[in-house]
Amino acid sequence: MAVILITGGARSGKSKRAETRARAFPGQPVYVATAEALDAEMKARIAGHRARRGTDWIEREVPLDLVPTLVASDGGGARLVDCLTLWLSNLMHAGRDWEREVSELAATLPRLKSPLVFVTNEVSLGIVPDNALARSFRDAAGMMNQIIAAVADEVEFVVAGLPMKLK
Repeated sequence: MAVILITGGARSGKSKRAETRARAFPGQPVYVATAEALDAEMKARIAGHRARRGTDWIEREVPLDLVPTLVASDGGGARLVDCLTLWLSNLMHAGRDWEREVSELAATLPRLKSPLVFVTNEVSLGIVPDNALARSFRDAAGMMNQIIAAVADEVEFVVAGLPMKLK
């Protein structure tokens, strides 16, 4: 089983790259969406992603319970999780123990059979945020990315639509 982590900045081409990687594996791919369509702008983003992907994906909307979904969907085609940073934001907003859940995800990955492609945002390349909540999220995202990158077989950083292999 392959675990691939694809990171980069906003609008860097991460999702498109992840879709290409997931489609390269045999079987029908599963798109695990962590975003929630809470406003018109997010609804439009989700619609754009769906239009680009086409209809050959099995879709699962999973804002919080990622590990049970990955376990339940194991044994078929590749799963693409888009994205880990939204999942982290959802966990933090819900008051859940994100450190425990990220650790559980990392511990579960080696036991799964079907390939996994994760999308995550690199949020630490800009200025230090001006408020405690944003700094807390930035720090948590950096820690999460390090934990998942450590167990991933491959890690790519996407800039301007161009992937760079890190691991």
